[in-house]
Amino acid sequence: MLDKIGIAKRIAQEIKDGTYVNLGIGIPTLVANYISTGFNVVLQSENGLLGMGPFPFEGEEDPDLINAGKQTITTLPGSAVFDSAMSFGMIRAQKVDLTILGAMEVSENGDIANWKIPGKMVKGMGGAMDLVASAQHIIVAMQHVNKAGESKLLPTCTLPLTGVKCVKKIVTELAVLSILPNGGFKLEERAPGVSVEEIKAATAGKLVIEGVIPEMNV
Repeated sequence: MLDKIGIAKRIAQEIKDGTYVNLGIGIPTLVANYISTGFNVVLQSENGLLGMGPFPFEGEEDPDLINAGKQTITTLPGSAVFDSAMSFGMIRAQKVDLTILGAMEVSENGDIANWKIPGKMVKGMGGAMDLVASAQHIIVAMQHVNKAGESKLLPTCTLPLTGVKCVKKIVTELAVLSILPNGGFKLEERAPGVSVEEIKAATAGKLVIEGVIPEMNV
């Protein structure tokens, strides 16, 4: 089973050289620390940053440099700072190749709910709706089950949707899964020490298993 860092490390393996990537709040922000040093990857933040680096070491934080989650970050040579209008213009113009988001629920059709639980106060959707509507490829980093042990990979989302049929891949503490064109979670990899039966038990939506499922390399 993976912890949050393990999920981030596995997702970092999905990032290709030469891509523009947006990292959502939560587990996705950790991905910045594990991108291959040999790759030219440009990280974008919807609050107006292009060219983010890994998190700063303790004592080296600059309070004027933050990501969309208000965490202090570093910038790489050639980075740019601009207003959020330009940032969202970049997103809506589909200049972001990959978006990595957290989620409360994902459906077997690739719908995502990640911004609101009815009855709980939220500050707003942020950039999530624009990102899921515009990014060419969306990966979700999430826990497979909630605190009550209930599956978050469902036949249909029960929470308010952020986007419809947009998720391509999901990485959880238990598995890597892709969304099939006709619906269903296809099991691609299992986390170290996790059995296929455990993944079946934790997945409420349609789970497709073909052949021997390899263990993740993290």
